[in-house]
Amino acid sequence: MSQEPGPADARQPEDVDTSHAVPDPDPANTPEQEIAIEQAFVDRVYDRVDVLRADAVGDRDAGYRHLAATVPGAQFERDVFVYRAARRIADLDSQHEGLVFGRLDFDDGKVRHIGRLGVRDEEYRTLLVDWRAPAAAPFYRATAVDRQDVARRRVIRSFGRAVEEISDDLLNEDAAERLPVIGDGALMAALGRKRTGRMRDIVATIQAEQDAAIRAPGRGATIITGGPGTGKTVVALHRAAFLLYQDRSRYEAAGILVVGPSAVFMKYIGRVLPSLGEETAALYSLGELYAGVEAVRQDRPAVAAVKGGTVMLPILRRLIRQTPPDAPSELRIVYRGDVFKLDAADLAAARARVFEKEPRPNLAKTEAGRALLVALWRKVKPVIPDAEPAKFSRDVGSRGEFLTFLDHWWPDLDPAEVLGWAGDERRLASAAEGHLKRESIEAVAASLREADFSIPDVALLDELRLLLGVKPQPRGRDRIRSWDGIQEVSTAQDRFYDRPERQARDAFYEDYAHVIVDEAQDLSPMQWRMLGRRGRAAGWTIVGDEAQSSWPRPKESADARRRAVPSGRLHEFHLTKNYRNSKEVFEYAAEWAKPRLRSIDLPEAVRETGVPVESRTVDPQALLPELASAVAEALESVEGTVGVIAPYDRHAELAAAVHDGRVTLVGPLESKGLEWDAVIAVDLDAVAKSHGPGVAYVVLTRATQRLKRIDLG
Repeated sequence: MSQEPGPADARQPEDVDTSHAVPDPDPANTPEQEIAIEQAFVDRVYDRVDVLRADAVGDRDAGYRHLAATVPGAQFERDVFVYRAARRIADLDSQHEGLVFGRLDFDDGKVRHIGRLGVRDEEYRTLLVDWRAPAAAPFYRATAVDRQDVARRRVIRSFGRAVEEISDDLLNEDAAERLPVIGDGALMAALGRKRTGRMRDIVATIQAEQDAAIRAPGRGATIITGGPGTGKTVVALHRAAFLLYQDRSRYEAAGILVVGPSAVFMKYIGRVLPSLGEETAALYSLGELYAGVEAVRQDRPAVAAVKGGTVMLPILRRLIRQTPPDAPSELRIVYRGDVFKLDAADLAAARARVFEKEPRPNLAKTEAGRALLVALWRKVKPVIPDAEPAKFSRDVGSRGEFLTFLDHWWPDLDPAEVLGWAGDERRLASAAEGHLKRESIEAVAASLREADFSIPDVALLDELRLLLGVKPQPRGRDRIRSWDGIQEVSTAQDRFYDRPERQARDAFYEDYAHVIVDEAQDLSPMQWRMLGRRGRAAGWTIVGDEAQSSWPRPKESADARRRAVPSGRLHEFHLTKNYRNSKEVFEYAAEWAKPRLRSIDLPEAVRETGVPVESRTVDPQALLPELASAVAEALESVEGTVGVIAPYDRHAELAAAVHDGRVTLVGPLESKGLEWDAVIAVDLDAVAKSHGPGVAYVVLTRATQRLKRIDLG
């Protein structure tokens, strides 16, 4: 059987040495000669990968041809053999681009190459070390102060199988006599490249403080903080890949959940984990964590502040106790020749008695039928003294008209339907009495009358799902399962020995092994409750920056987070370098934010462009032509993407200026976590007034090269 690349490298000793695969260094070599040396090594790795892939294809095809297996154990072995071969093929294919990206030269002359997965040669000696393996850690953590015996670190950039560029960091000055040093620094080169509208992995340029957070233990809670541009999001995603590598059986079986603020953000980060060879993590925005709903609408800040607060809990509990709008208001039953009636007051009293016994209406139908029969019996007994209660219950309780009435009076309730009731101001006012002021009731009800749900509504729907009661669902036996995109017929072991299947991870799945929350500073208490249900026994990675928060009551949110995240060991990491913004852009943003934000973390921007921030004030009537001119200028100035960030009520007006595929128009809240080469910030004062200075600070820190403000005079 062929050797499998990947997780085996986690067991490699720390003295992994690939020196046998490369020639001795010559300090007189030119950049072209050094590129040729690395090209020869890269060719050897790809040749070996081609062999491994061919072996895996042969193993898979041999398994498919092994039809003679009739004993359950043999069938099970065949199925596992086929699955593992298919998995190897998928791993090798997903990591093909940029497979080799790093090299370490140690003080003792040994060499170690780092790549996207681990590869061994024909004699099972290490050719390439997986970036997540302990042996790769010095590539990210070695510094001039703590060299970890590293003399030179080299970053290799390739296109396809061709090495295009190398860049060296010399950590041991004494090694200059034996090691050539090429290039000006890989990190600066990577930061200067154009943006494409998709977040890229950073396996070749992870910095030491980022690597420490990536490799933190999976148990307990890992808190990653840092100002704008410090790489918090991409660190969290690489952390998911690292956890899957370290303990695949645990994290792949129970799952990793990655949660971000918006659908735009999730699309932006969507290719990072697949580019690292990981397809099993579940990625959801906060608007998608309720099955069947994909909310993208943002509520006005005042409405979002009400919907996201814990004040909604007693309101929702009262709401589910209300009589459904279409429920009948009278019950008439003929018994032994007499007509007995329950009027609206009788039915209301019966409904109240049901909730005393079972507060979850969707689990209380039996109790509701019993309450109706008791209420009717109290009418019958004085009129028919010789009536027997047991006989009465059997007779009336089995009648079609009684069961039909019960179905209409006590229907199964859908959370979306119940939340829709709150669009009626009278119903919401009744549920919110003593909790909300009149203007808040009117605003929330108006929002709930919209044709679609807003992002804050999703947490309310999820809360209602639990308050209404979730009926146990029988678990089916699906004969076709999909792991990592590979469809696999259920194995003989499953069929004969009833091996339990993995649960489907839809939006309601609640047994994740790890939960990663990005832009955590914006989560409302109701959203923390929703996430807490997904990770009751999970490890957590929580990423954010308080200065960028849009939630107006941070203490309430912090209390909700403490209740949502299981208590346990806490790992805290603070990132201090801003890799996104140029120094010109970030210093401008910092000067704007410092007098407006009480608690602000200002990382150090690591590069300069020499391009100052531009600012222009125009009349509202001149906004569209001014924006069109600014967009054209930005497209001419940068090779990559351009972002236009404007207040939501300006989008319809400004859409005419966005006619190029490189330009994106977004609202202030959707801009969180995103970046563009050039950003045009429209009416920043309106953004700050509507969403708070933290969100305006976010807007000012999205540009990697150029920032222009257009204000209204």
